[in-house]
This record gives sequence, C-alpha cells and structure tokens, in this order.
Amino acid sequence: MSDSPNDSTASPKPMHFIREMISEDVKAGKNGGKVVTRFPPEPNGYLHIGHAKAICLDFGMAQEFGGICHLRMDDTNPAKESVEYVENIKKDVRWLGWDWGEHFFYSSHYFERMYEVARDLIRKSNAYVCELTQEEWKEYRGAPTRPGKESPYRNRSVEENLDLFARMRAGEFPDGTLCLRAKIDMASPNIHLRDPVLYRIMRERHYLTGDDWCIYPMYDFAHPLEDAFEGITHSLCTLEFEVHRPLYDWVVDHLEGLTTRPRQIEFARLNLTYTVMSKRKLLELVQKKLVNGWDDPRMPTISGLRRRGVPPEAIRAFCEEIGITKYESLTDVALLEYCIRQALNKTAQRRMAVLQPLPVTIENAGDLPTSVEATNNPEDPSAGARQIPFGAKLFIERDDFMEVPPPKYFRLSPGKTVRIRYAGFLTCTGVEKNDDGTVSGITCRWDPAGSADQGQRHHSLGARRLHA
Repeated sequence: MSDSPNDSTASPKPMHFIREMISEDVKAGKNGGKVVTRFPPEPNGYLHIGHAKAICLDFGMAQEFGGICHLRMDDTNPAKESVEYVENIKKDVRWLGWDWGEHFFYSSHYFERMYEVARDLIRKSNAYVCELTQEEWKEYRGAPTRPGKESPYRNRSVEENLDLFARMRAGEFPDGTLCLRAKIDMASPNIHLRDPVLYRIMRERHYLTGDDWCIYPMYDFAHPLEDAFEGITHSLCTLEFEVHRPLYDWVVDHLEGLTTRPRQIEFARLNLTYTVMSKRKLLELVQKKLVNGWDDPRMPTISGLRRRGVPPEAIRAFCEEIGITKYESLTDVALLEYCIRQALNKTAQRRMAVLQPLPVTIENAGDLPTSVEATNNPEDPSAGARQIPFGAKLFIERDDFMEVPPPKYFRLSPGKTVRIRYAGFLTCTGVEKNDDGTVSGITCRWDPAGSADQGQRHHSLGARRLHA
C-alpha cells in the first residue's frame, strides 16, 4: 500500500486470490459490478495488529475497485460490549488512514428487522423454538463422526412456534431455557448445519437499546442478515469461518427481494511470533492490571502501537508485505519491526546521546568552533539542519574507547584517529585513570579535516558524541 491510502497514483499492487476473485466478479457484472465491503468488529475490546490486516484488506479492496467499505459494530452480545470500545475502534481505523464516510452502522439497529426475518422463517417451517437443556443439546447434536438426533420440539406447529417466540421476546422465560433454531439437517457432516441456534434468551442491558430486548440473535444468523441489509457484495473474513459459510449462504438464500447477494471469502488470519493475538487473553492482562490498560505500549493493540511511536504507514506497509493467503502461517515479528524502521527512517529526526559517558578533553581548544551543523534527517532534505554546541569538553560512549585494543578494533585508542560525526577528527594523545586503574578520561587532539593522518582511512564514532 502507498504511504497515503487515498493516493490514486500508487504503483500496482501484487495480486492475491481475493483481489483476483473480486476482479472476476466485477468483470462478470455480478451485483452490477459494484464492490461494497465491510469491517465488522465486535466492540468487546480494543483492536490489535491482527485486526489491522483485516482493516487494510476490507478498506483497501473497496478503494482499489472504486467501491465503499462500511464500518459496522457487531454488537449482538451486550454482556461484553461497551461504548468505550466503539469509540476506540473508530479512532483506530481513522488513525490507520481509512474513512468510512457516511457508512457507519450498528448491528443493533437491525434488531427489529432480524426479528421479523426470524418470524418469517418460522412461518415457512424453517425455524422452531426448542427447549432442550444444555446437557440434552450436547447429546442430540451428535459429533463430527456421527449424525445428531432431531429435537422432540422440531415438529411443533407454526402457530405454537410463533407464540413461543413472541413470549420469548416478551421475557416470559428464564435465560437459557428456550432458543430459536433453524430447521436444516441434523445428519449434515457440517456440524454447523445441525439445526443451529438463531436466537437465545439473555437478559443483558444493551449500551444502545437498553432493556428493549431480552433475546439476541446469534452471530451466524445476524452477520449474513447485516451484510444483506447493507448491500455488501464481498464479506471478507478469516479462515475459521469457512465451515460457517454454508450457514451464511442458507440464511441469505431464505431472504426475498435481494438486489445484492453477499459473497463470503475467507483468508488466513495474522499470527505473529512472540505476540498474544487473542482478544480474550489481552482482556485478561488488562483486568489483572498486568499492563496499564489496552493502550499500554507493551500491548499489540493498535492504540498500544500508536503510543509506542509506530506510524500508521508502517502498519499499512506491513499488512501489504505479509500479503493474503488461504493457509495458516506464522509471521516473524521482525518483519513488523523492519517495516516500522523503514517508515521511521523516512520521517524521524535524528538526535544524538551518550548513555555511558567517558570525558574527553581537547588539547587544541583554541581552534574549536562553537558549534557544528547536523542534519536532522539524511533521508529527508526538507527536514533541515540544527546546530550542536561544540567545545573543549566532550563525552564519548565508554564502549567507544579501549586502552589496549584487540586486532581490527576500529574505535578510539591511544595514538589512533577516528572521525566524530559532523565535527572532524579526534586523535587520542593521553589517558587519565582512577586509583584503581580504570580509565576516567582521555585527552585528544582535534582536526577539522583529518590532516593529522592524511592518506589513512579513519573510522567513525558516529553519533556517539555529546557536548559537555
């Protein structure tokens, strides 16, 4: 990706299978040739570096094909969600350089519409209210190696199911006692098609709808409905949802009057070495106060990376570099660090410091300038230069001097000349020691152009110099 996500002059991006699939759909005129994607995070925590990959893919594909990308809060589980998470998600997406314009949505805004879709499924005998307990549910569902059994409540009449579903919404039943299930196939080899739950009873106050609802749709039911309602053309999600795709298609197929049919495409999620990529585990770190909140610079969250000083260009470049694949892989965190260095190298102003100072006294102090000019950023001439004070008392890094150096030692030692960055050359002429024999300081002769040892190659101490 280019440094600016809105840069239309960016060089062509390498092809990956999702780009190819979307390109084929556009050429075939599917959904009128439109491309509408969405980024649908659940507001139950802060976004992490793994979400950045999905964000760049969703918004990037929409931008590349002249479409739009929606930002949608998948807030169907109020027990874990909050406005704080919503606002931070919006902040992170904007910081990464993407804009959803007017296309910001909440799943909760569709609750009434979803409820009517569920009622319509009941009327068509495609859903029923079930009263199996958790223990019975496990028994009836079966296993991947053996089929499940039909619920004894599966063949209730349409009228009875409609009545029970309405009473579920009215709050007549305790949490977890009844649920609405799709009527598909209990013998399906795909266990997600064995009459999956569409609605469950859960008395939790929602941060937007308050106490209006005590039944909430399951993700596998709500997500395809939201995509269909919003006219999404390509629903890009991670590989763990591949086995859910038949259910996604089943829900969409039972909707009438769709002008746009969403297509689910899966890709491999980001796995990063030495990095916790589980939102649940990150939440545990926050709750146990092992870190100072979600935006702790040690956290792999987008806000944590922002506080660490990582520029958004680096994250976008990293997401482009790792690419999009259909197989699980492990990315070395060194690649992220490389992208960060590359981005900072273009923009960061340079400064010099000494961490373990060794005093240097210059003998020919009368010839010294009062200051030297240093480049702020050699990669960016527009960053200008700065003046660094210079004088007879300097400090160098203690590791940059050795009284008895080994062979091929290229730093400062008695009788040797080295260059100090921006300020000429130093030749060591003497060594001062403490009573215990440790070096306490050195004396040097300064030469602005290295004329004291003409014809010799002088090695540099680089940035390891500081005015006393």
